[in-house]
Amino acid sequence: MHAEPLAQPPGVPAPDRVRLPLAFDADRLRADLATVDRDWIDHLVRQNYEGSWSVLPLRHAAGATHPVMMIYSDPTATEFVDGPLLAHTPCFREVLAQFRCPLHAVRLMRLTPGSVIKPHRDHDLAAEWGAARVHIPITTNADVEFLLNGTSLTMAPGEAWYLRLADEHAVTNRGTSDRVHLVIDCIVDDWFAAMLRDAA
Repeated sequence: MHAEPLAQPPGVPAPDRVRLPLAFDADRLRADLATVDRDWIDHLVRQNYEGSWSVLPLRHAAGATHPVMMIYSDPTATEFVDGPLLAHTPCFREVLAQFRCPLHAVRLMRLTPGSVIKPHRDHDLAAEWGAARVHIPITTNADVEFLLNGTSLTMAPGEAWYLRLADEHAVTNRGTSDRVHLVIDCIVDDWFAAMLRDAA
């Protein structure tokens, strides 16, 4: 983790979770998911989970052509492009268009029933350091537990949440249905910083 924040817009707040003032149609999100719901790729960091945690790439580092490289969130990448699945998902495209900041990797992430994401930190993913990750639930259930800094967080389909994932977090799906989130990595510019300030 960085000892000091990276260059960033002034006044970025530092809460570990913020529900953003954005909302999306859950039925349309599910319809787009159904269109591409196949060929999931196991998450690459196997030591961080038990069961099945898998990914579909919607936007990825420029030059990545193999599906495994397309799901990899390369911290050194500076150029990103839309992947082929995005062309088949009009609602997802509309969601991304609402983010008036530079977008990096965008992925669908699925946690199946009985699966666990172990406590871990995604280093450098904090608005204070200039990089944000936004979660938009598409499918979930009442028995999904998302812990951030030891405190439970409930996110409903269609909501958009900034989470400071440089902090410790873990997820357990004790339900009987998949939990699928649209996960957006972006740069914290003036627009995103202002949205966080207004929502915090």
